[in-house]
Amino acid sequence: MARIASRFARLESRRLARDAVAGLMSGLAVKNCWTLAEHAGHDSPDGLQHLLRKAKWDTDGVRDDLRRYVVERLGTVDTMLVVVETGDLKKGAHAVGVQRQYTGTAGRIENAQVAVYLTYASADGHALIDRELYLPRVWADDTDRREQAGVPATVKFATKPALATEMITRALDAGVTARWVAGDEVYGADPKLRKTLEDRGVGYALAVACSHPVRTGVGKIRADALAASLLSKAWQRLSAGNGSKGPRFYDWTWISIEPEPGAVPSGGRGQRWLLVRRNNATGELACYRCWSRAPVPLCELVCVAGRRWTIEESFQASKTLTGLDQHQVRRWTSWHRWTILAMLAYALLAVLTATERAETPTPRGLIALTCNEIHRLFNTLIVEPIRDLRHRLHWSTRRRRHQHRARISHYQRREAFLA
Repeated sequence: MARIASRFARLESRRLARDAVAGLMSGLAVKNCWTLAEHAGHDSPDGLQHLLRKAKWDTDGVRDDLRRYVVERLGTVDTMLVVVETGDLKKGAHAVGVQRQYTGTAGRIENAQVAVYLTYASADGHALIDRELYLPRVWADDTDRREQAGVPATVKFATKPALATEMITRALDAGVTARWVAGDEVYGADPKLRKTLEDRGVGYALAVACSHPVRTGVGKIRADALAASLLSKAWQRLSAGNGSKGPRFYDWTWISIEPEPGAVPSGGRGQRWLLVRRNNATGELACYRCWSRAPVPLCELVCVAGRRWTIEESFQASKTLTGLDQHQVRRWTSWHRWTILAMLAYALLAVLTATERAETPTPRGLIALTCNEIHRLFNTLIVEPIRDLRHRLHWSTRRRRHQHRARISHYQRREAFLA
């Protein structure tokens, strides 16, 4: 918290931010301003709600401090950036950015709020370092909804790949060193993102659809058709990294491909491949467009493609352990402030886990410490929520009054509508 202290205009805001982060790291089943305030010993949630909505503090500055902290503590020679979006299912239509849209969280079109996140991953660990809320075009073009949600006038409609490009560029401009960038099909199909990475000299392994066309010496051809034309000896069985049940072995192959017209970076052509993964049991294919400034072995590309799934672990842990998706906010500023505090809480868990693994070797027969175990130990040994009877009775009474007012307001709105 001392790293971000200078980003707050007042001492009260700094203390509220400290209480919020401690609450987000707690073992609370539900994390919102009400539960965090009760956990911290506050008399009401008003202070934390003010922190998210109106308090004066530099949210982007905290994001920069978080990124610097993660890079300092988790940075190694072999680092990469992973970009992907996630959706939070929502009810209603007033929360900023919410509309019916496809989200991988549900695997279908649902009423959801979608955001793009950037993960910093190394051999020591991984953590989220940036995020951008996806604002659908219907929101971006609706002046009234923008004003109600507090969306700044400078924010315009941007595609998810454009948001990813902005975050990656911001990280590289800040001095983050990354050899590779990985992402799913939404980003692999965007030529502007690929061109930006090539111009910056950063290699990538971006997933593409099997129907994605690639340019070869004999013309354009679908990725799956190109893979089907290869001989059996062109495939190699390699591990894409360890999963929950041990090494993940697949059949892999790669084919040199040609650049698209006008896609040659300013630094030179580099090396381009179509990387294809085949499931040993089902024969299902997964394809990746890859680029590197210098030649690399196939096993390195396989490792890069396999580590793309680290962000899935980051999402699962940050949502489960630090309440990344449990916010109950509607406005633009509140969403960005909640997410950065949740990311800060998860980054601390990730750094503590990496530090313990490095300084305390794992005993034989036991698995290495995980963020979940560090979270449990942190709440067992350090965090002490307010539990006295008077405080609990105060919050019980306050919740009943709030629920009573909410029911009355609901019936009043219903009667007014029927009238």
